[in-house]
Amino acid sequence: MSDRRPNLLFIMSDDHASHAISAYGSRINQTPNLDRIADAGMRFDAAFCTNSICTPSRAAILTGTYNHINGVTTLDTPMDNRLVTYPKLLQDAGYQTAVFGKWHLGHGPDHDPAGFDDWLVLPGQGEYHDPEMLGPEGPRGLTGYVTDLITDLCLDWLERRDRSRPFALMCHHKAPHRTWEPDARHAAMYEDETIPEPESFWDDYSTRSGAATVAKMRMMDLEEKDLKAPVPAGLSENEEISWRYQRYIKDYLRVVASIDDNVGRMIDYLQAKDLWDDTIVVYTSDQGFFLGDHGWFDKRFMYEESLAMPLLISYPAEIPAGASSGDMVVNVDFAPTFLDLAGVPIPDEMQGTSIRPLFSASAPPGWQTSMYYRYWMHRDRDHNVWAHYGVRTHTHKLIYFYNDPLDAPGARGPSDPPAYELYDLLNDPLEMNNVFDDPSYRAIADGLIAELARLQKKVGDQPHTKQE
Repeated sequence: MSDRRPNLLFIMSDDHASHAISAYGSRINQTPNLDRIADAGMRFDAAFCTNSICTPSRAAILTGTYNHINGVTTLDTPMDNRLVTYPKLLQDAGYQTAVFGKWHLGHGPDHDPAGFDDWLVLPGQGEYHDPEMLGPEGPRGLTGYVTDLITDLCLDWLERRDRSRPFALMCHHKAPHRTWEPDARHAAMYEDETIPEPESFWDDYSTRSGAATVAKMRMMDLEEKDLKAPVPAGLSENEEISWRYQRYIKDYLRVVASIDDNVGRMIDYLQAKDLWDDTIVVYTSDQGFFLGDHGWFDKRFMYEESLAMPLLISYPAEIPAGASSGDMVVNVDFAPTFLDLAGVPIPDEMQGTSIRPLFSASAPPGWQTSMYYRYWMHRDRDHNVWAHYGVRTHTHKLIYFYNDPLDAPGARGPSDPPAYELYDLLNDPLEMNNVFDDPSYRAIADGLIAELARLQKKVGDQPHTKQE
């Protein structure tokens, strides 16, 4: 007898910014296959991560808990695979489960994927070309391009599955993570084009705290392995910065194009096999990314381009085609949502909320209108971003750079003087003007400081002891 519970296809990329997806109005590229998910379902315009870095965000998605609860606060804190996760609960409820691609939550008996009937994952970041992958039986070398290979593994598993039971398949791409190595099919894409620079590209950080100034994420911080070509002679400093941006952004968009092609392959398969209507198809990324915004690459900061996650969901049984939502969603909401849709009870320990009510209507009374963020990895070796936490509402953002490593794994000293930043998202959506010291924003700042304290208490996190 067939089990008619919905299937789940959860496609997650790494470092794919919303503003490099045409469904989100990108002015630098087109993603026709990702747009197919948006056209058939819902685009979420206020989806955010709670810690903009790969390992912690992935742990929050799997467990439905904040990083101070699941213990995965930095890149150097692997996830304990004994934790309760949504794949384990789906597997216990009779779902077939599998994950292929990027894991990045540690390896070994205590950290390998758990709750999956089948898995094959990249060690650490993995390689773009001819990657080694790890599975229950040990290492396995593959030949080809990583985005194609991950998709091949997913399609092969779908062909081999038990068709009498629902499936939950995690297709987790490495791309577009640094070092942005395109495949041959896309290697010449954008070759004769000039990609527009972001409006905030020449941000001088004049109103910000010292955090922006010391961060090592500017175009001049890109390394030779990123640029893949020597810098032309005779360029002025500004000309070199622009040249570096073109080298970076074109390779970034080329690896995104490969993701888009392979998402198309997955959609085509579901439709050809009459699985589309019964499958929840999700596309997201573990966080956003700076695409030259504020002159940067990478993520980590609570600024919008890093904080915002793309989130596209198709599910014809419940989501009207071409819908969008401006209601707030955070990555700890993903696990409760998947369990809710599968008819599996949501554990009390999960801190997120199912976003299912948003599929067919505006937010119900009491829906979250603010979210809590925390980045722990103070002055990490490569990017030197200060530790901070903050609160975002629909209209404003308050960031508190507490600037203390707190012995977090991978964080470094020294401690620095704390600093606040406040942004008016309605009047300054690019976050160019820190108004924390503007007397006209005093009441708003005080209200956000109180809201930050409320959210910290709600999620069980502790304020920094040196907070003023």
